[in-house]
Amino acid sequence: MSRREGQLAKWVSMQSQVVHNSNARQKAKRLDIRGRAVGGPLCVGVTGASGFVGSALLERLACDRYNVVALMRCPSAWRLATARIVGDLERAEGLTDALNGVDVLIHLAARAHVMRECGSDALSQYRSVNVDGTLRLATAAVAAGVKRIVFVSSIKVNGECTTARPFTASDEPAPQDAYGVSKWEAETVLQQIAGESDLEVTIIRPPLVYGPLVKGNLRRLSSIVQRGLPLPFGAVSNRRSLISVYNLCDLLVRCIEHPAAAGQTFLASDGEDLSTPDLIREIATAMSRPARLWPVPVAILRFAGRITGRRDEIDRLCGSLQMDITKAHDLLDWHPPLSVREGFRRAMHRSIANS
Repeated sequence: MSRREGQLAKWVSMQSQVVHNSNARQKAKRLDIRGRAVGGPLCVGVTGASGFVGSALLERLACDRYNVVALMRCPSAWRLATARIVGDLERAEGLTDALNGVDVLIHLAARAHVMRECGSDALSQYRSVNVDGTLRLATAAVAAGVKRIVFVSSIKVNGECTTARPFTASDEPAPQDAYGVSKWEAETVLQQIAGESDLEVTIIRPPLVYGPLVKGNLRRLSSIVQRGLPLPFGAVSNRRSLISVYNLCDLLVRCIEHPAAAGQTFLASDGEDLSTPDLIREIATAMSRPARLWPVPVAILRFAGRITGRRDEIDRLCGSLQMDITKAHDLLDWHPPLSVREGFRRAMHRSIANS
């Protein structure tokens, strides 16, 4: 056993009808936490509450009338949640007190994935927050009497691409970069703590999440489409799973109380896989702009990626990454409430309104 393995061992709110439909499917399957009346309001803690997913989740939780505690690194005004300052997860001080009274904790906080970041130093930095910080948080959660942690991991735990078949939740983990490794190790830490305590753990592995003001490749693509410029991906024939932030929040809310979620790992997506050209067309449709696609051969795109230092970005735009979300359907009766088209329509509408 390596030294590291030894250490590891020790919304934007949904429209009312969407929320109503989601809640109606949940009512018969409420988890009676701490002996409370089924259906009573729980206290839900959220780490990473100021982030892209976290801010959307706070609005969804408030819409569903949960008591919400936002665990923050620094003071901030939140009208939808009680803010508790915990500082960085690299330090354990105050975490147990901050989690006092929290029934379920949704753990979003993480050192985000950065393109072209590699090497042992990068892994060390990811581990410091994503693994060691998660260990401290889970230890404090046990001490505070938290019943369940819902951990947002990443599909990068499964790998970077698919060929013959989609990824499933039961696949052997095969992370390829430092970020993916750190998320896998964080999952392992949580499962170990759950095995030694009464804490329940649910793991969600999403792919690329899109929504209002999203960053990265999708933001760049959206900007190019908005300006009416051509994109060289017309010849790409791939399939990729994505998830709207609204659909991800819907699944997270389902996992708060559903009894079948305990001890499980779920893959999450919109349930509609797109090629890169289809993705660009959906963005263009949502923005009421034309999709200008040039059919540049994929081999030329990959060559251009190598010589410009953007190999990873081009690989993602040209390669496939598909996910099978049957497990969430079967165990949780969860079906993404928004289609891809509606997800992009909402995302682009809010992005334009906020720009």
